[in-house]
Amino acid sequence: MASRVVMPKLTDTMEEGVLLAWKKREGEPVHAGEVIAEIETDKAVMDLEAFAPGILRKILVRDGETVQSGTLIAVIAEADEDITSALSDGVTAAPSIGNGAKTGAAPGAVSAPATAARPDGARPFASPRAKALASERGIDLTTLTGTGPGGRIIEEDVIQASALPAQALPAGTDQPLSQMRKAIARATVQSKAPVPHFYLTVEIDMEQAEQVRGQFKQSRQTHPSITDLLIKASALALRRHPEINVSFAGDAIRRYEQIDIGVAVGMEDGLITPVIRDCGAKTLAEISAETKTLIDRARQKRLQPQEYTGATFAISNLGMFDVDTFIALLMPPQAAAIAVGAIRDVPVVTKGTVTVGRRMKVTLSCDHRALDGLMGAQFLKEFKRVLEHPQELVAPVVEP
Repeated sequence: MASRVVMPKLTDTMEEGVLLAWKKREGEPVHAGEVIAEIETDKAVMDLEAFAPGILRKILVRDGETVQSGTLIAVIAEADEDITSALSDGVTAAPSIGNGAKTGAAPGAVSAPATAARPDGARPFASPRAKALASERGIDLTTLTGTGPGGRIIEEDVIQASALPAQALPAGTDQPLSQMRKAIARATVQSKAPVPHFYLTVEIDMEQAEQVRGQFKQSRQTHPSITDLLIKASALALRRHPEINVSFAGDAIRRYEQIDIGVAVGMEDGLITPVIRDCGAKTLAEISAETKTLIDRARQKRLQPQEYTGATFAISNLGMFDVDTFIALLMPPQAAAIAVGAIRDVPVVTKGTVTVGRRMKVTLSCDHRALDGLMGAQFLKEFKRVLEHPQELVAPVVEP
């Protein structure tokens, strides 16, 4: 029986993917579980495996093309099997690429029907994203013509309708959004608009923490980064303030037993947040080794979805770029995230005496639906205390 290969939806935020490269050619045999193509999602580059054995009878998408999740991209079948039904059996087919060029819909492919006239008073046929964006931008959906399947109004239709007239735009060159940048655009709008953020900032004396890091460096082959210290300090503070390790779940506050901390990693076309799982049960050395491995793989776009989703708390550190303070956006499910600035030499007044101190500012972003100012302040106080008395950072893990 013919096997239809579609562009998978590998993450919750993935709406489309790029077919980077086929690993098999038309007419070649494939085995179940064998990698047949390389896919770029919104966060990583991943292998696409065949679900069934057979011959790769038809390829419908060229290397480098972007297609929606769920789109038919290839068919695997026996050498003499009729694949007409596989090309038309309820799956939207991508444009054919016969002879190396787009030639329209593949034979037997299902195309979207023309937009039907909408009866007066009928609710617009639109995707949830299109409805939300139209409401945000004050656009009447009944005035739009949908280009999605079955004439459905999709997000791109609303964006097009709300765009400035061409003559009003300044001159410039458009650079297409990467898959990662598209995902960031969607996620940040969904976060900042509906989530009521509030922010708390403290200044932390980092002199002793830097000394501990230096001692660690001298005594071991590997040594923790400042970010590793922040992860460990966050884990200790979250263990003592579990009310921060939560998320807003509509009619409930969801409390998490495990502390899973995401670390924002900047890349050329956006950012990704690898997650260090169960940080409360790991030593600083374990956190340091795991973080280094995840960050290296993140920069190579080789993370699996389970390695960058589901953080219950997040850290974004821009101190290495000489940034003093900034704020971090919350990415659900987390209800709190911390933004970290540079460690600076600053004048410090103690009992009338001015000395030079090593100070770092951090800002805690909180979801006001799940947290309030007192809770955030108590967590920050403990986070600050741990970093200013860092012996606990290198101590063995003690079960609560």
